Amino acid sequence: MTSILKSLSPEIVGERLRSARENAKLTQAAAAGEAGMARTTLVAIEKGQRPLKLNELQTLTGIYSTTINELLRQEPIQVNLLPQFRKVSDSEDASVEQAVELLNNLVRAEVELEQLLGISRSATYPPETPILPGNVRMQAEQDALDLRRWLGLGLNPINDIVSVLELQLGARVYVRRLPPSISGLFAFDDAVGPCILLNANHPRDRRANTAGHETGHFMSTRRFADVLDDATSETMREERYANAFGRAFLMPSQAVKQKFQDVTAGASLLSRRHIIVLSNYFGVSREALVRRLEELGLIKPDSWDYFVENGGITNKQVSQVLGDLPKDEHKDDADRPISLRMSMMADEVWRRGLLSEGQLARLLRLDRLELRALLDGLGIEGSEADGAPKLLL
Repeated sequence: MTSILKSLSPEIVGERLRSARENAKLTQAAAAGEAGMARTTLVAIEKGQRPLKLNELQTLTGIYSTTINELLRQEPIQVNLLPQFRKVSDSEDASVEQAVELLNNLVRAEVELEQLLGISRSATYPPETPILPGNVRMQAEQDALDLRRWLGLGLNPINDIVSVLELQLGARVYVRRLPPSISGLFAFDDAVGPCILLNANHPRDRRANTAGHETGHFMSTRRFADVLDDATSETMREERYANAFGRAFLMPSQAVKQKFQDVTAGASLLSRRHIIVLSNYFGVSREALVRRLEELGLIKPDSWDYFVENGGITNKQVSQVLGDLPKDEHKDDADRPISLRMSMMADEVWRRGLLSEGQLARLLRLDRLELRALLDGLGIEGSEADGAPKLLL
């Protein structure tokens, strides 16, 4: 924290404090009074004639309703994804607008916390692959395979696509509870990278499909935001590409063909058990798996319709084949006011005194009680933190 103050001259710090005070429409006398200091002291600070102390900085930023990061950062990152969505979504559905605003707020808060902690993220992304004239599905198949190679995934199944996109692609992925009609949102900004919001109310395998779809938009049309909801149609080439890309990314044709042969060896009919085993292997929904088999010509078209018309494939049948399903950790994380990663960054910011509880609560859009509960919940280290092993990086 002290290093932040030392990175700027007293004159610059004083000038920014003066500007923040004027934005708050406070006189020097009023601000000094609230801060419990003499007006002459504040005058000297604003002129750069008197070094600013850390506790004074925290007090003044609180009075001016700003943050230390906003006041002192040298190259501020401005996050505003809303204009991108206004260009592509003419929906008057209030739930869509709320989801867009939620994504924007999540990104903004995460970036603010990263800046406070001096965290820089990798900005090396695979090249964009614009959609070319011709067969969209064939291009999506090849592009998905190329991205798998770029990520080092080979033909292996993707068991946790959220982690792959976060840790290997460098995307910001959030899983929050949204209205049922909304599957996900995507936006890209040069300063913050790809940003994806998935609906925690949807089953894990459906979220995987959505994440694959939004990854397709990142690869082909990353400068255009996307809202995937019930109103989305496949009439546009961009949507057909994104759907095809998602299927190919999650279920590479070569891997599907090989696993299909292994699982159905000796059988003459496609059974529910085959579908359950294969969909679990690739981490996708039963319908997505069957549609993919149809697409690859491994079963006849409309096979999925046969199962739908004959009782479908129930969760009970899935449990009979696979046993108890693993816990959906992302759904648990979505029940937190903010994600676990952001919670840990917020805790670190608060521990270092970079923001007060009030400032942190405003940034995260929580009330003080919610923030206190969040910080207390992360206080498992407690007094042991001082003696804990230090990180060397």
